Amino acid sequence: MTKPRIGVLTSGGDCPGLNAVLRGVVLAAEKLGWEVLGFLDGFEGLLPPGNYKLLGRRETAGIMPRGGTIIGTTNRGHFVAKVGAGDRAEVAEKVIADARRVLQELRVDGLIIIGGDGSMATALQLQAAGINCIGVPKTIDNDLEATAMTFGFDSAVATVMDALDRLHTTATSHKRVMVLEVMGRHAGWIALHGGLAGGAHIILIPEIPFDYDKIAAALNARAERGSLSAIVVVAEGARAKDGQVVMRPMEEGEYRLGGIGEIVAREIAARTGKETRCTVLGHLQRGGAPTTLDRILGTRFGVQAVKLIAEKQFGSMVSYQNYQVQHVPIADAVNRLRLVSPQSQMVQTARAVEISFGD
Repeated sequence: MTKPRIGVLTSGGDCPGLNAVLRGVVLAAEKLGWEVLGFLDGFEGLLPPGNYKLLGRRETAGIMPRGGTIIGTTNRGHFVAKVGAGDRAEVAEKVIADARRVLQELRVDGLIIIGGDGSMATALQLQAAGINCIGVPKTIDNDLEATAMTFGFDSAVATVMDALDRLHTTATSHKRVMVLEVMGRHAGWIALHGGLAGGAHIILIPEIPFDYDKIAAALNARAERGSLSAIVVVAEGARAKDGQVVMRPMEEGEYRLGGIGEIVAREIAARTGKETRCTVLGHLQRGGAPTTLDRILGTRFGVQAVKLIAEKQFGSMVSYQNYQVQHVPIADAVNRLRLVSPQSQMVQTARAVEISFGD
């Protein structure tokens, strides 16, 4: 008797916890007597003749502690459906038709798509074209409105915290201001959580435009109290009140941010006379072993995705709300960002422990 088959792919930027999701999918599917095909390098694996490998217990044994994804990923290629915040690009009909034919020939009954907002936009198009899809939200930025948390975020925050622990010691030794630039295109969750956990003195996030003079005033006030070193965390999408985010245009996909940390360091040095250095954490936030929380959350997401296929809840995305893994329509998840509220309890907590947001 031929076993039912489902497919799974990882799309967009990698992050810790992806392999935990894959392992959860495989083990939950195996319990139902299903086979799992892992399509390689994101959506590109769906193109004829199909680039995939069979995923079973053996292939997923021991992968949970590993960062990245064993089936590869990409945020480029034929399936890019997002070119910027709120901007969409339709995937070509022929590309979708080719993917549909490959899935039919391989007898894939349902496709699990693990990715962020752009990947969910593509999943929505595939679903509309008759391909049975289930979404699993993935972004270290933790900025999807339809889920309270995404896996990979906790690991990224842990990396930021570790970096800040290290920067504190060198900052104190040299009486310097150390600026750490972290990821956070539209939302400042990583900067806020990482900065709070790592004892930052100033946190700059996209949701709260900052003033360089107020940053300088906060640093000078610290110096007057005898604290001659300081730590500044800045999200890549942060901007001054009279400025714009620092970006570089790309030939395809979303524009790439980066460079605000150096600008902040330069402005601080000019306004305070303090020796200031910048460190860009970059892709270190995406790599390495997932934290306990991300391993558990990833596993729960993978199991829930298989359950949704079994219940034929196609067009749904796994969602984490109130400590429970549930689901929402993919259409409700696309293009809805969850941003940091300047009035939120987390921001107020940071202010209470004398963290400045430069405003």
